[in-house]
Order: sequence, then structure tokens, then C-alpha cells
Amino acid sequence: MKTPKRIEPLVEDGLVDEVLRPLMSGKEAAVYVVRCGDKLRCAKVYKEANKRGFRQAAEYQEGRKVRNSRDARAMAKGSKYGRKEQEDAWQNAEVAALFRLANAGVRVPKPYDFLDGVLLMELVTDGAGDAAPRLNDVDLLPEDAREFHAFMIGEIVKMLCAGLVHGDLSEFNVLLDPSGPVIIDLPQAVDAAGNNHALRMLERDVGNMTAYFGQFAPELLGTRYAREMWALYEAGLLTPDSVLTGEYDEPEESADVEAVMREIKDALAEQARREAARAEEDAPAEREPPPPPWQQ
Repeated sequence: MKTPKRIEPLVEDGLVDEVLRPLMSGKEAAVYVVRCGDKLRCAKVYKEANKRGFRQAAEYQEGRKVRNSRDARAMAKGSKYGRKEQEDAWQNAEVAALFRLANAGVRVPKPYDFLDGVLLMELVTDGAGDAAPRLNDVDLLPEDAREFHAFMIGEIVKMLCAGLVHGDLSEFNVLLDPSGPVIIDLPQAVDAAGNNHALRMLERDVGNMTAYFGQFAPELLGTRYAREMWALYEAGLLTPDSVLTGEYDEPEESADVEAVMREIKDALAEQARREAARAEEDAPAEREPPPPPWQQ
């Protein structure tokens, strides 16, 4: 097939020899199967911000490091330079997360290179050498569901031990190869220690996995792994080998009112931001206001 324009720099640099076929196109990127020497890999081409369905919500970016104060000010102002820096940071986040998690032993596609908004990484395949299916495309027996659920809980623990929460984990971004689940799509991964929304996102990730596997093994629906692993994480006791029970009793102490108010404030601020952006998009072109009556 014809080489997409965004992949041309990788061909020119000798990183890719040939683009074979499109693999998928999602809300944030298009993925192609490419040949690199005698190896098949995939190239993830990030879509431009104005062409993506997924918006870079402030809650995902909280706690991420910015190179310098100039960049931070530009991002806050929303200038052209700031938007470009924010876009670069969004894409770089997945690359950094993949390297970090691969080094921590989490089952993610192995990253190879990143150039001009294109991430070159391992192609996850099935037993026949074709692209591995997503978890949501597979029917499971109850025993398989229990096995894969336990495995995914273990992977989420490893991620948390590495200081990250996926933030958008579901059956749609987990592939299934002959050795088991592989976690993909990580540009929205958040810093567990530096993001006030990390626990809520962790609960959502775990909840999505439990709800999916619970369709095939209903007994999983009563488990509470997120709170259990978070309590161990906060106490500095969580390790990749921690044995979890899936049970958690809320501590008998007063609620953290300040934390609740923070969550409400953040949610209201994000809602206001979305409404303002929507109003700006829908607003007609500005016209000069008519003069006051006494000047007419």
C-alpha cells in the first residue's frame, strides 16, 4: 500500500521498510502493520488534536512533569506554541509509560522508536501470526475468565507499583495473544502519586475488568480489589507479589471532607471548561455591537 505521509520520515530514516496494511483506526490514532527488515511491527500514528474524539482532560494531565516554566506558562495560556507542547507531551506520555511498564514486567507491546508523532512498537499476534484479537471480541469459559481476571489484577498491581494507573483500561484496550492478555493504549496513563484522581481512575480500571470478566464468572462481581491494593500502596506495602483477597472493609473513621470537596471542585471546573469550549465552538462569528440609543 501507499506509505502514509506521517510514516514517510521513518522510511527515510531506515526504521521502516514497508507499510503493509492498516490495522485499526481509533479515537486518537491510526495503526498500521509495517515491515522492519524481516520483522513485522506496528506503527501508531497519532491523530492531530482537532481530529481526535478523545479530549485531553485536565484530570489526566495533572501531576505530569513539564520541561520548564516557559512551556508550563504556554500550556496554561493555550497559545499555539503551548498547544503544540501539550500535544507533544500527550504523545510522549504513552512512549514513557510503555518503556516504564515494560521494564517493570507488565505485559505491554515492546516500544522501539518514536519519531514525529509515530510510535513504532511490537505487533501483538495470535497463534497463527495474525494480529491478536481484542478481549471484547473473545468468548470466554468461566475458568478462563477467572484466570484472566486474576492475571489482569496482577498486571494492574505491577502498574501501580511502577507508579502508574492506566486511566482508561477496559476490554477494548486489552489484546489476547497465546500467552494471555496484553495491555495497550496508554497515552492517558496517570502518575499514581501526583494525580488527585488516581484512585478514582484505578477503581474505574479495576471495575471495568471485573464487570467484563464477571459476565462469564459472576462471582467476580463482588470483589473489591481496587481499594485493597490502594490501601497497601498508600501504606508503602504493595509489591508485585502482594497476595490480594478481593475484600476490603472501609476504615471506621470520618470521611475526608476536604478530599470530597476537591473532587467536586475539580469536576465542576472540568464541566465549566467543557461547556465553555462547546459554547465557543457553537458561537456564531462575532459582529460589532450596535451603538447605544443616544448615538443612533
